[in-house]
This record gives sequence, structure tokens and C-alpha cells, in this order.
Amino acid sequence: MRDATTDGRVQKGNETRRLVLGRAVGIASVEGLGGLSLGRLATELELSKSGVFALFGSKEELQLATVRAAQRIYLDTVVAPALLRPPGVGQLWELCIRWLEYSRGRVFAGGCFFCAVGAEFDAQPGRVRDALAASSREWHRTLLGMLESARTAGELRADADLEQLAFELVSFLEHANALSLLHDDEAPYGRARRSVLLLLRSEAADETLLPAE
Repeated sequence: MRDATTDGRVQKGNETRRLVLGRAVGIASVEGLGGLSLGRLATELELSKSGVFALFGSKEELQLATVRAAQRIYLDTVVAPALLRPPGVGQLWELCIRWLEYSRGRVFAGGCFFCAVGAEFDAQPGRVRDALAASSREWHRTLLGMLESARTAGELRADADLEQLAFELVSFLEHANALSLLHDDEAPYGRARRSVLLLLRSEAADETLLPAE
């Protein structure tokens, strides 16, 4: 059995790790994962550099841990609340609204974390790109799964092209994120909301299942 001293060190290490990653996801969403360094985080958080290095070991491991931390925040903020809704177009609507609020509310300082770092690493082969690609595929599977469930529930047209729907929905969301950041303007979120609503209403078996406007 571990003694109290060992338990205390583990707890302190976990707390330090959470503190470092909390700062890291904020930096990366604005400056990219390339803007991270163990020394910088230690200095900004007034921590021991050797202690921070012991937790992550290398810049790449820090980057990978930051991606995983951002994934947990994203799932908790966007996906989990939508999964509480029954399958159908209402669940899809909830997911898209949660995404727009996640971006608009700057859960990450630089808007959508994955839009920012995905563009940074999309042409750089390696473990970080692989992790980001896996995250992108998981997001696609989640959205496609909700679309399939909505069609199975009879709330989407039987002939709906689900892959095309997923592509268009994500395009609306990510374009709103990009325009809002570039122009420091919240108007794109309203336009994206309307675009998502019109698209879902056009593909719904019964458009009254969705808001009128």
C-alpha cells in the first residue's frame, strides 16, 4: 500500500498537471501547439521547470496531452449535453447550437481549439497530426451517428444524404468560428444558426420538430 507521502505527491502531481494543461489549451488555441514550451508554462504558472518537465518529458508529449485535455473539454461542453436529448432532429439541433455557443463563448480563448491546431498541423506528419486526425474522425463519427439515429427514428427523410449533411453542418459551424475570430464579430454565429436550421428543416421528415426561425 502507498503511504500518505506517496499519495500526497501523486495528488500534487495531478493538480499541477491539470493546472499546466488548463493554461496550455488556452495558449494553443490562440498561438498554436507550436507556441507551447515546458519552460514557458513553468514560468507563467510560477512552477518548477524540472517538475513540469518530469510530468511531460518533452514538448511533443506536452502537445499530445494538450490535445487530449482539449478533447475532454470539447466533449463535456458540446457533445455530452446533446447526448442527453433523445435521438432525432432535436438532438442534432442541440449539438449544433452547443457548438456555436462553445465557439462564441470562447471556451478556448482562440475559438474552436481543433480548428486552430488542425490548420497548424494538417500538413505536418507525426504523432500530433495523427492525434488531431483521430479526433476529427471521432467528431465525424459522432455527428454521423446522430444523423443516422435521427433517420432511424423517422425524423429525417429516408433519402437524406447523411455524409453530405454532416459536411454542410460542419462547414457552417467552422466558417462562423473563422469569420468571428478574424473580424471580431458575433454576427456570423447568427447566420450559421439560421443556415443550420434551414438545412435541418429541409431534410426533416416533419419540419415542425424544429424551431420556426
